Amino acid sequence: MNKTESAYAERLRALEFAGEIQWHRKVRLADNTFYTPDFAVMASDGVMECHEVKGHWQDDARAKIKIAAAMYPFRFIAVKVKPKRDGGGWAVEEF
Repeated sequence: MNKTESAYAERLRALEFAGEIQWHRKVRLADNTFYTPDFAVMASDGVMECHEVKGHWQDDARAKIKIAAAMYPFRFIAVKVKPKRDGGGWAVEEF
């Protein structure tokens, strides 16, 4: 995991401990075969989510998550670190 993904993994561990999500996993599939989210998360209501952690978007990554969201029955969420000058935390985008 890169530095940003590691920071988000820590947040997911805290949410799991608090009971806000049931579990999370780092997911890897075959190379260049399927869209691979950074994390698969089961929310406390049982809904499956695919979380994508981004420092910045490249066009192909945004296209892949949009296509995956249209094809699969999961909630697709992208997170990005907010600058400290903007209050810090995470900016969340749902597809």
